[in-house]
Amino acid sequence: MGKRLTKIYTRTGDGGETGLGDGSRVPKTHARVGAMGDIDELNAHLGLVSEHLKSTAVEALTHLAPFLDRLQHRIFDLGGEVSIPGFQLIHDYHVDRIETELDQMNSELAPLENFIIPGGSVLIAQCHVARSVCRRAERSLIELGETDTVNPPGLRFLNRLSDFLFVLARYCALKTEQPEHLWQKDDEPSAG
Repeated sequence: MGKRLTKIYTRTGDGGETGLGDGSRVPKTHARVGAMGDIDELNAHLGLVSEHLKSTAVEALTHLAPFLDRLQHRIFDLGGEVSIPGFQLIHDYHVDRIETELDQMNSELAPLENFIIPGGSVLIAQCHVARSVCRRAERSLIELGETDTVNPPGLRFLNRLSDFLFVLARYCALKTEQPEHLWQKDDEPSAG
């Protein structure tokens, strides 16, 4: 483990700059800092999903909590990777692990024939919140990549994770016997 923080506040960021993992300082409005913040927020939302999974009485869902816990560690790694330009902690095998879990859950689901509206339970809705935050983190990383080097497996990791979270929401609906909230077209106003 790196340096131990004995004091939470340093006052070094009071002027609108923050330190990166390599020791350099950048404005808090820098795309790298934005991506780091979105990744951190994603991790917090994934923590909520994991805790909701652990609190269900459905074994098919509680067994997924350790996988989500491991994902949180990899997301933390991704944040570290982004905080040190040129550093790599996420690899293609991390993406492969997500795909394996995603495919396993998806094999039990009915084919998707309509758009899904988030809801059905707090757990299902939280999966969708985490998915949408994951998409934002991915966009932030893409934006950073427009001006700086970004590790391609990190981008693939976020892309696949958002797919995983979408499938997880559907899987939670199936295993908790909640009907999926399907999008419905608005009724056309009657003429006359």
